[in-house]
Amino acid sequence: MKDIKNNIWKVLVIILGNIVYSVGVNMFIIPHKFLSGGVSGVAIICQYLTGISSGYFVIAINIPIFIIGFKVVDRKFGIFSFIGMTAMSLSLIFTRTVNSFYYLPDPLLSALCSGILTGIGAGTVFKCRASQGGTDIVAVAIKKRYGLSIGRIGFAINAVIVAVGMVIGNLPIALYTLISMYMYSVVVDKIIEGFDREKIMFIVTSNTEGVEKAIVEKLGRGVTYLYGEGAYTGVHKKIIYCIMSSRQVEEAKRFIYDLDSHAVMSIMDASEVRGKGFKSKVF
Repeated sequence: MKDIKNNIWKVLVIILGNIVYSVGVNMFIIPHKFLSGGVSGVAIICQYLTGISSGYFVIAINIPIFIIGFKVVDRKFGIFSFIGMTAMSLSLIFTRTVNSFYYLPDPLLSALCSGILTGIGAGTVFKCRASQGGTDIVAVAIKKRYGLSIGRIGFAINAVIVAVGMVIGNLPIALYTLISMYMYSVVVDKIIEGFDREKIMFIVTSNTEGVEKAIVEKLGRGVTYLYGEGAYTGVHKKIIYCIMSSRQVEEAKRFIYDLDSHAVMSIMDASEVRGKGFKSKVF
Protein backbone atom coordinates (compact mmCIF):
# COMPACT_ATOMS: atom_id res chain seq x y z
CA MET A 1 0.00 0.00 0.00
CA LYS A 2 2.83 2.37 0.88
CA ASP A 3 4.54 1.70 -2.48
CA ILE A 4 1.30 2.40 -4.32
CA LYS A 5 0.87 5.73 -2.54
CA ASN A 6 4.48 6.67 -3.24
CA ASN A 7 4.09 5.82 -6.93
CA ILE A 8 0.87 7.83 -7.18
CA TRP A 9 2.59 10.78 -5.49
CA LYS A 10 5.53 10.48 -7.90
CA VAL A 11 3.23 10.49 -10.92
CA LEU A 12 1.45 13.63 -9.64
CA VAL A 13 4.75 15.43 -9.06
CA ILE A 14 5.99 14.35 -12.51
CA ILE A 15 2.83 15.80 -14.06
CA LEU A 16 3.25 19.04 -12.10
CA GLY A 17 6.91 19.31 -13.12
CA ASN A 18 5.99 18.86 -16.77
CA ILE A 19 3.28 21.51 -16.54
CA VAL A 20 5.88 23.99 -15.21
CA TYR A 21 8.27 22.93 -17.96
CA SER A 22 5.60 23.34 -20.66
CA VAL A 23 4.64 26.80 -19.43
CA GLY A 24 8.30 27.82 -19.72
CA VAL A 25 8.41 26.51 -23.29
CA ASN A 26 5.11 27.97 -24.53
CA MET A 27 5.35 31.29 -22.70
CA PHE A 28 9.00 32.19 -23.31
CA ILE A 29 10.55 29.92 -25.97
CA ILE A 30 7.89 29.54 -28.66
CA PRO A 31 6.97 33.27 -29.00
CA HIS A 32 10.60 34.15 -29.79
CA LYS A 33 11.16 31.08 -31.98
CA PHE A 34 14.18 29.94 -29.99
CA LEU A 35 15.69 26.63 -31.04
CA SER A 36 14.84 23.54 -29.05
CA GLY A 37 17.21 21.09 -27.44
CA GLY A 38 16.92 17.38 -26.88
CA VAL A 39 15.00 15.04 -29.14
CA SER A 40 12.59 17.78 -30.24
CA GLY A 41 15.55 19.87 -31.41
CA VAL A 42 16.96 16.96 -33.42
CA ALA A 43 13.52 16.27 -34.87
CA ILE A 44 13.08 19.89 -35.98
CA ILE A 45 16.51 19.92 -37.62
CA CYS A 46 15.68 16.65 -39.42
CA GLN A 47 12.45 18.22 -40.63
CA TYR A 48 14.37 21.21 -42.01
CA LEU A 49 16.73 18.87 -43.87
CA THR A 50 14.22 16.29 -45.16
CA GLY A 51 10.84 18.01 -45.18
CA ILE A 52 9.35 15.09 -43.19
CA SER A 53 7.24 16.01 -40.17
CA SER A 54 9.24 16.21 -36.93
CA GLY A 55 6.64 14.07 -35.17
CA TYR A 56 7.86 10.96 -36.97
CA PHE A 57 11.44 11.68 -35.93
CA VAL A 58 10.42 12.18 -32.27
CA ILE A 59 8.90 8.68 -32.21
CA ALA A 60 11.77 7.10 -34.16
CA ILE A 61 14.46 8.64 -31.95
CA ASN A 62 12.71 7.87 -28.66
CA ILE A 63 12.29 4.14 -29.38
CA PRO A 64 16.03 3.23 -29.19
CA ILE A 65 16.56 5.73 -26.38
CA PHE A 66 13.91 4.07 -24.22
CA ILE A 67 15.47 0.70 -24.95
CA ILE A 68 18.74 2.14 -23.62
CA GLY A 69 16.89 3.50 -20.59
CA PHE A 70 15.46 0.09 -19.73
CA LYS A 71 18.78 -1.70 -20.20
CA VAL A 72 21.34 0.76 -18.88
CA VAL A 73 19.46 2.47 -16.04
CA ASP A 74 16.59 0.30 -14.80
CA ARG A 75 13.06 -0.80 -15.67
CA LYS A 76 11.34 1.40 -13.08
CA PHE A 77 13.16 4.47 -14.35
CA GLY A 78 12.10 3.59 -17.90
CA ILE A 79 8.44 3.28 -16.90
CA PHE A 80 8.39 6.60 -15.04
CA SER A 81 10.29 8.23 -17.91
CA PHE A 82 7.62 7.02 -20.33
CA ILE A 83 5.03 8.61 -18.05
CA GLY A 84 7.16 11.77 -18.00
CA MET A 85 7.42 11.87 -21.78
CA THR A 86 3.64 11.41 -22.13
CA ALA A 87 2.93 14.06 -19.50
CA MET A 88 5.28 16.50 -21.24
CA SER A 89 3.62 15.96 -24.63
CA LEU A 90 0.12 16.50 -23.24
CA SER A 91 1.22 19.49 -21.14
CA LEU A 92 2.77 21.15 -24.19
CA ILE A 93 -0.53 20.74 -26.02
CA PHE A 94 -2.74 22.01 -23.19
CA THR A 95 -0.53 25.03 -22.43
CA ARG A 96 0.13 26.05 -26.04
CA THR A 97 -1.99 29.24 -25.72
CA VAL A 98 -0.50 30.36 -22.40
CA ASN A 99 1.54 33.11 -24.14
CA SER A 100 -1.74 34.85 -25.01
CA PHE A 101 -2.14 35.66 -21.30
CA TYR A 102 1.36 37.11 -20.94
CA TYR A 103 4.06 38.00 -23.46
CA LEU A 104 7.58 39.11 -22.55
CA PRO A 105 9.00 41.08 -25.50
CA ASP A 106 12.63 41.13 -24.33
CA PRO A 107 14.34 38.04 -25.85
CA LEU A 108 17.15 38.00 -23.27
CA LEU A 109 14.76 38.04 -20.31
CA SER A 110 12.66 35.41 -22.08
CA ALA A 111 15.74 33.22 -22.49
CA LEU A 112 16.55 33.53 -18.78
CA CYS A 113 12.95 32.93 -17.67
CA SER A 114 12.57 29.95 -19.98
CA GLY A 115 15.75 28.39 -18.61
CA ILE A 116 14.62 28.86 -15.02
CA LEU A 117 11.09 27.49 -15.52
CA THR A 118 12.09 24.56 -17.71
CA GLY A 119 14.95 23.79 -15.31
CA ILE A 120 12.60 23.74 -12.31
CA GLY A 121 10.16 21.52 -14.17
CA ALA A 122 12.76 19.07 -15.49
CA GLY A 123 14.67 19.03 -12.19
CA THR A 124 11.46 18.15 -10.34
CA VAL A 125 10.90 15.23 -12.72
CA PHE A 126 14.49 14.04 -12.18
CA LYS A 127 14.01 14.18 -8.40
CA CYS A 128 11.21 11.63 -8.84
CA ARG A 129 13.67 9.27 -10.52
CA ALA A 130 12.14 9.85 -13.92
CA SER A 131 12.84 11.93 -17.00
CA GLN A 132 11.06 13.47 -19.96
CA GLY A 133 12.44 10.89 -22.34
CA GLY A 134 14.78 11.69 -25.19
CA THR A 135 18.27 12.90 -24.33
CA ASP A 136 17.34 13.03 -20.62
CA ILE A 137 17.66 9.24 -20.55
CA VAL A 138 21.03 9.46 -22.30
CA ALA A 139 22.19 12.02 -19.69
CA VAL A 140 21.13 9.79 -16.79
CA ALA A 141 22.82 6.76 -18.36
CA ILE A 142 26.08 8.72 -18.76
CA LYS A 143 25.85 10.02 -15.17
CA LYS A 144 25.36 6.51 -13.83
CA ARG A 145 28.36 5.22 -15.77
CA TYR A 146 30.78 8.15 -15.44
CA GLY A 147 29.39 10.24 -12.54
CA LEU A 148 29.07 13.45 -14.55
CA SER A 149 26.50 16.15 -13.78
CA ILE A 150 23.12 15.66 -15.50
CA GLY A 151 22.77 19.39 -16.17
CA ARG A 152 26.22 19.61 -17.79
CA ILE A 153 25.65 16.49 -19.89
CA GLY A 154 22.34 17.84 -21.11
CA PHE A 155 23.89 21.22 -21.88
CA ALA A 156 26.70 19.60 -23.88
CA ILE A 157 24.25 17.52 -25.92
CA ASN A 158 21.98 20.49 -26.54
CA ALA A 159 24.93 22.74 -27.45
CA VAL A 160 25.80 20.33 -30.28
CA ILE A 161 22.16 20.37 -31.44
CA VAL A 162 22.05 24.18 -31.40
CA ALA A 163 25.39 24.38 -33.25
CA VAL A 164 23.91 22.28 -36.04
CA GLY A 165 20.67 24.29 -35.92
CA MET A 166 22.63 27.53 -36.16
CA VAL A 167 23.89 26.49 -39.58
CA ILE A 168 20.32 26.37 -40.91
CA GLY A 169 18.95 29.14 -38.68
CA ASN A 170 20.40 32.47 -37.53
CA LEU A 171 23.05 33.38 -34.97
CA PRO A 172 21.05 35.61 -32.54
CA ILE A 173 18.35 32.97 -32.05
CA ALA A 174 21.02 30.31 -31.48
CA LEU A 175 22.79 32.47 -28.87
CA TYR A 176 19.56 33.19 -26.98
CA THR A 177 18.84 29.47 -27.05
CA LEU A 178 22.26 28.71 -25.55
CA ILE A 179 21.57 31.20 -22.74
CA SER A 180 18.25 29.48 -22.05
CA MET A 181 19.89 26.05 -22.07
CA TYR A 182 22.69 27.17 -19.76
CA MET A 183 20.18 28.49 -17.23
CA TYR A 184 18.27 25.24 -17.58
CA SER A 185 21.39 23.17 -16.80
CA VAL A 186 22.26 25.28 -13.74
CA VAL A 187 18.73 25.10 -12.30
CA VAL A 188 18.45 21.34 -12.94
CA ASP A 189 21.69 20.71 -11.03
CA LYS A 190 20.54 22.95 -8.17
CA ILE A 191 17.19 21.15 -7.93
CA ILE A 192 18.84 17.71 -7.97
CA GLU A 193 21.85 18.39 -5.76
CA GLY A 194 20.28 21.04 -3.53
CA PHE A 195 21.24 24.65 -2.91
CA ASP A 196 23.19 23.89 0.27
CA ARG A 197 25.83 21.45 -0.94
CA GLU A 198 28.03 19.50 1.42
CA LYS A 199 31.66 20.43 2.02
CA ILE A 200 34.68 18.35 2.97
CA MET A 201 36.84 19.85 5.69
CA PHE A 202 40.37 18.74 6.59
CA ILE A 203 41.71 20.20 9.85
CA VAL A 204 45.26 20.04 11.14
CA THR A 205 45.38 21.27 14.74
CA SER A 206 47.26 20.76 17.96
CA ASN A 207 43.93 20.54 19.78
CA THR A 208 42.39 17.59 17.95
CA GLU A 209 40.30 16.36 20.88
CA GLY A 210 38.80 19.82 21.52
CA VAL A 211 37.98 20.42 17.86
CA GLU A 212 36.53 16.92 17.46
CA LYS A 213 34.31 17.38 20.51
CA ALA A 214 33.11 20.79 19.32
CA ILE A 215 32.18 19.46 15.87
CA VAL A 216 30.23 16.56 17.33
CA GLU A 217 28.43 18.60 20.02
CA LYS A 218 27.81 21.88 18.18
CA LEU A 219 27.21 20.61 14.64
CA GLY A 220 26.09 17.06 15.25
CA ARG A 221 28.57 15.78 12.67
CA GLY A 222 30.86 12.80 13.01
CA VAL A 223 34.57 13.03 12.33
CA THR A 224 37.25 10.66 11.12
CA TYR A 225 40.92 10.75 12.06
CA LEU A 226 43.46 10.46 9.27
CA TYR A 227 47.08 9.97 10.28
CA GLY A 228 49.81 12.09 8.74
CA GLU A 229 53.38 13.14 9.31
CA GLY A 230 54.98 16.55 8.99
CA ALA A 231 57.49 16.46 6.13
CA TYR A 232 59.83 18.97 7.82
CA THR A 233 59.35 18.17 11.52
CA GLY A 234 58.67 14.44 11.19
CA VAL A 235 55.97 14.81 13.85
CA HIS A 236 53.05 12.39 13.59
CA LYS A 237 49.67 14.16 13.59
CA LYS A 238 45.99 13.38 13.57
CA ILE A 239 44.14 15.06 10.70
CA ILE A 240 40.42 15.60 11.20
CA TYR A 241 38.24 14.69 8.23
CA CYS A 242 34.62 15.84 8.33
CA ILE A 243 31.72 16.36 5.90
CA MET A 244 29.22 19.13 6.64
CA SER A 245 26.95 21.64 4.95
CA SER A 246 28.26 24.98 3.69
CA ARG A 247 26.38 26.78 6.47
CA GLN A 248 27.98 24.55 9.10
CA VAL A 249 31.41 25.26 7.64
CA GLU A 250 31.15 28.94 8.57
CA GLU A 251 30.22 28.08 12.14
CA ALA A 252 32.99 25.47 12.33
CA LYS A 253 35.64 27.95 11.17
CA ARG A 254 34.69 30.34 13.98
CA PHE A 255 34.91 27.91 16.87
CA ILE A 256 37.98 26.11 15.46
CA TYR A 257 39.82 29.44 15.35
CA ASP A 258 38.79 30.09 18.98
CA LEU A 259 40.13 26.67 20.00
CA ASP A 260 43.35 26.92 17.97
CA SER A 261 44.22 30.11 16.13
CA HIS A 262 47.06 28.28 14.31
CA ALA A 263 44.86 25.46 12.96
CA VAL A 264 45.13 24.76 9.24
CA MET A 265 41.80 24.15 7.48
CA SER A 266 41.27 22.92 3.93
CA ILE A 267 37.73 23.05 2.53
CA MET A 268 36.45 21.63 -0.76
CA ASP A 269 33.14 20.80 -2.42
CA ALA A 270 31.69 17.31 -2.13
CA SER A 271 29.97 16.48 -5.41
CA GLU A 272 27.92 13.63 -3.94
CA VAL A 273 27.52 12.36 -0.38
CA ARG A 274 25.53 9.30 0.66
CA GLY A 275 25.12 7.58 3.97
CA LYS A 276 23.83 8.09 7.47
CA GLY A 277 23.08 11.72 8.28
CA PHE A 278 22.88 12.85 4.66
CA LYS A 279 19.96 13.04 2.27
CA SER A 280 20.12 10.46 -0.49
CA LYS A 281 20.69 11.89 -3.95
CA VAL A 282 18.88 11.04 -7.13
CA PHE A 283 20.55 8.33 -9.29
